[in-house]
Amino acid sequence: MQRNLYYGTSNGSSDNCTNVDDLVKRYYLPAMYGSIFIVGVVGNVIALLVYLIKVRPWKSSTIIMVNLAITDLLFMVSLPFLTYYYVLNDSWTLGMVTCRFARFMFHFNLYGSILFLTCLAIFRYVAIVHPIHMHSIKQKRWGVLACVLVWAVAVIELSPIFNLFEMVEDSNKTYCLDLASSNPEIVWPYSWALTVLGYLLPLVVVCLCYCRIIVVLKKGPHMGSMKRVRARRLIVLILTCFVVCFLPYHVLRLLRIHTRLTPETDCMLDHCIHAAYIISRPIAVLNIIFNLPLYTLSGDCFKQAFVELFRCDWLMSRTKGIIEVAVINKPTSNITYEQSS
Repeated sequence: MQRNLYYGTSNGSSDNCTNVDDLVKRYYLPAMYGSIFIVGVVGNVIALLVYLIKVRPWKSSTIIMVNLAITDLLFMVSLPFLTYYYVLNDSWTLGMVTCRFARFMFHFNLYGSILFLTCLAIFRYVAIVHPIHMHSIKQKRWGVLACVLVWAVAVIELSPIFNLFEMVEDSNKTYCLDLASSNPEIVWPYSWALTVLGYLLPLVVVCLCYCRIIVVLKKGPHMGSMKRVRARRLIVLILTCFVVCFLPYHVLRLLRIHTRLTPETDCMLDHCIHAAYIISRPIAVLNIIFNLPLYTLSGDCFKQAFVELFRCDWLMSRTKGIIEVAVINKPTSNITYEQSS
């Protein structure tokens, strides 16, 4: 039975246990993955078109953002397979290679995104805290070097994972198991290694960069300048991705594997932890949605390039005209307030 497959004989023997995790997989995962697929494909394709066609010259941050978009789009290729799998209620019909590819791309996008976001934080730290090196850090060669290192590190830290994914037949169904549902004795130490090296270490780096940037921005002049405001927003957005998207997944993945290693775990608790872990998986890749505002904060004149590429000048001019009319029609006191603010 499926219960035995995911929990073992000890936990699967209880008849008083509600399969809340099965319901979450059947309805929540397809809806979330389908929505992320639509928004992710549209947003990242548009971003790539803007960067490739309109943004010139390329800087180091441009190269990092392009590679981040490519990483997101590679994951988009695997999402239809995962959505189809959960729509069929955990019935995999696409073979071992496709199973491992889909599971691998989830982790590659996750840890690749973490590394690219860390690089953006480091580059912004150097530009603000050490302004003497700002011109140098913007040169393309540093962006190329950072991206080569990110791809290499991501491949190295995830190289053992490809063979850990299992495709198991049970009760006339074929299952494509995720990492936490594979052999717990093997994935337990590896999951800890990924959590520490792939998530906690970059999180510490991002937090240190954020703290130093805040200190420098508070001391420096022109606190309200657009570049400084954009720098603060960029770091806040990156830190939000680390805490909101990545933290729940890593905590719940470890809990999920731990409960599978302890047969005495209460059945209902086991199912609830599994359900929470399932919920955290789409949240982990919601960073694809959070990445979209980064394009306008990376300092590449992305917004202007977007308007020029899709010829939105008429829309911008109409919007500006409407705003001006609305301001003119306000009382004089309000006009003075708007101008002074």
